[in-house]
Amino acid sequence: MTNSINLGAGEPRLEHAFDMRVQVAKPIEIGRRRIVPILGGSFEGSGLRATVLTGGADYQIIQPDGFTEADARYVIETERAERVYVVNRGMRHGPPEAIAKLNAGETVDPALIYFRTVPTFETSAPDLLWLTRAIFIGIGERYPGEVAIRFYRLL
Repeated sequence: MTNSINLGAGEPRLEHAFDMRVQVAKPIEIGRRRIVPILGGSFEGSGLRATVLTGGADYQIIQPDGFTEADARYVIETERAERVYVVNRGMRHGPPEAIAKLNAGETVDPALIYFRTVPTFETSAPDLLWLTRAIFIGIGERYPGEVAIRFYRLL
């Protein structure tokens, strides 16, 4: 038995795919659960221009130490009226004082916060099926009233 793995396709690489900015409402708090309504936004890159539709939300669980598990679900609609359902799961954590400020709706230096996501896409639009056939990761930043995520495709 050998201890090595043959990576015929080579080492994985990341390629910038698109950027998203969404406006969010004040969180609804239920104990450790937070539901953050998505009010709309933009999604652009890789020849794709879309609007984030109103009606989605980020369903979060906040651990006692501030560690946040995120599960955002929303729909984007392209300029050609093609729709894509997005499930974007991830995590956010950082120094306790920075997380406390972030959760209170204050501005925090994004460099202090580890905010990563893994989206999956569902669509029946033939020109967008490539979204369903790749793995993406996102690097996010949370601001008062807005979330920005830069997505990369794993090659």
